[in-house]
Amino acid sequence: MATQRMRRAMPAHECARIPAVFNDAGACLPDPVTDEKNGARRPVPANALWPRRLTAGTLVLALHAGGALAQAPQPPKAPPSAATTELPPTSAETVTAQRGDLQQTVEAAGKLQFHQFADVDIPVAGQIKEVLFAVGDTVQKGKVVMEISPAVQANQMASNRTQMARLQAELADQQAQTDFAELQFKRQTQLKAQNATREESFESSRMSLSSARARLGSINAQIQQLEATLKSDEESRQHTQVLAPISGTVVAVNARPGQTASAGQAAVPLMRIADLTQMTVQARVAEIDVTRLRRGMAANFKTPGYPGRIWSGKLRKVIPVPAEGSGEQGKQTFYNVLFEVNNPEQELMSGMTTQVQFIVAQTRDAVLLPLNLLGTSDARGLYEVKVLNANRQVEARQLKIGVRNQQQAQVLSGLEAGEQLLVDPAAAPR
Repeated sequence: MATQRMRRAMPAHECARIPAVFNDAGACLPDPVTDEKNGARRPVPANALWPRRLTAGTLVLALHAGGALAQAPQPPKAPPSAATTELPPTSAETVTAQRGDLQQTVEAAGKLQFHQFADVDIPVAGQIKEVLFAVGDTVQKGKVVMEISPAVQANQMASNRTQMARLQAELADQQAQTDFAELQFKRQTQLKAQNATREESFESSRMSLSSARARLGSINAQIQQLEATLKSDEESRQHTQVLAPISGTVVAVNARPGQTASAGQAAVPLMRIADLTQMTVQARVAEIDVTRLRRGMAANFKTPGYPGRIWSGKLRKVIPVPAEGSGEQGKQTFYNVLFEVNNPEQELMSGMTTQVQFIVAQTRDAVLLPLNLLGTSDARGLYEVKVLNANRQVEARQLKIGVRNQQQAQVLSGLEAGEQLLVDPAAAPR
């Protein structure tokens, strides 16, 4: 009866007045603790104390776990050091230092030109009979490239020979007169020694001998001059062939059959032969960069005719006068820089444009960073950056920089490959 009375459902107004629990049927039952305070201690069934979804075992485990968590000592957090700062989950963007090769270069535009060439000229004046080679033909040194007809005529040579005969006759006559004058002078000298002749006769014989010797010398000079002319005419008649001065490729022909040409004429060569197995690159370098170039440094270039291909050479000469058309009336000054490149297959041709890189400095397998992360150096030449270390903390580093170009810089000290830098140091936590 007591149990039945205890399990009697309470009216709704009493549930609202005192703490209560609910039985399996959802009826309101009085809280045993509160009921005891009111002077009536009545036992309450265990299944009436908690909702059905929470069992007593679950409650015990939850209580024990809560007590253990409450009593377990927590290690104190170490305050951040002055040199490092813990990075929050929403950190700034980072860049990882990588290893690689780096080149510092001077850029220039240029053109290809012949390295070795020779112009063909005729040795004597004459008329060109035949041109045996055309542009693009290969020719060996000593090969006949043109045939000519010398301008010296046969009648001119005959006239010279007739004049030579006349001079030789005059020479014989003058030689006889000179011999007679010598005999006369010798006799007058003997008579004068014996005081058997007049002074006027002695002086007259002496003057006659001098005059005869002078005329003899003049005739001999004319003969020598005519002999040289006859020899030249004879050689000219034999020069009917023009030979190639070097081996190479014919790159220009300005001669045509029937054309009359003079020896050593000319602004325009009759024929030009060039050795195409080696070419010269003439690059125009700005004055701000030319002082960084040195003889013997490596040079690479590309040409639009062969996309993706690179040719190499070594700097031979910096011409120390401004390039034509530069440095005048406020224009930028450029200097011509020359270097050679091997061309065994004759793929490169004169006049091709080139994009040249002179390698001022280079390094291999170095620690590299984007140049825009460095900012400004201090008085010692060091650069300060923010590095994210292995503990996800930001620390300040000072870097020593070596070779650099417009995109990257070599790190000599202060950073290892794989470490991360903040892209925007201002975003690092303070």
